[in-house]
Amino acid sequence: MDTAKELALKHEKNIILVFQGSDWCAPCIKLDREVWSTKEFQQLAKDRFVMLKADFPRKKGNKLPEEQEARNKALAAKYNPKGYFPYVVVLDATGKVLGQAGYEKTGPKAYFNKLSSFK
Repeated sequence: MDTAKELALKHEKNIILVFQGSDWCAPCIKLDREVWSTKEFQQLAKDRFVMLKADFPRKKGNKLPEEQEARNKALAAKYNPKGYFPYVVVLDATGKVLGQAGYEKTGPKAYFNKLSSFK
């Protein structure tokens, strides 16, 4: 998070913090496939956002290092206390919440426009 804040401040961008369960949450996997992983979204977002993913995998083979798991849990305690998945939080460079979203059946451009509308 500190690195994301530094980059956001330096480049005058907002942060997209994504809470996901990459190996068990079907809407999270869809959001990744339909939005985050698309060239269209990546192209749109590169000059506007710093992307930060907090993953919570459940399968043993996908277990994160303890240090990363602890950082993700700390982010969840602060920004996602109700434990929603997927949960997308748009933050300014200081970590102030500007808006939030979940999975929506929409295209990369529409999702980008929604996230960009948070001020």
